[in-house]
Amino acid sequence: MPTIQSPCISVCNIDRESDLCRGCGRTLDEIASWMRFSPEQRKAVMADLTARLEKLNTRNSHPADKEEQA
Repeated sequence: MPTIQSPCISVCNIDRESDLCRGCGRTLDEIASWMRFSPEQRKAVMADLTARLEKLNTRNSHPADKEEQA
């Protein structure tokens, strides 16, 4: 079984409200434990990252940014 690589993109910045990394969407605990996670644990985290980042980006976008995109 191939190893699931880290989703890290070297943008390490933790959102204080959600405790998620703005770069990869993982929690600090997930980041610290990644090398010890089983393939199943990594797969479960990876499956959730897109939704986490979308929620984080939606919550953190500014009203002015939304008006510019319209």
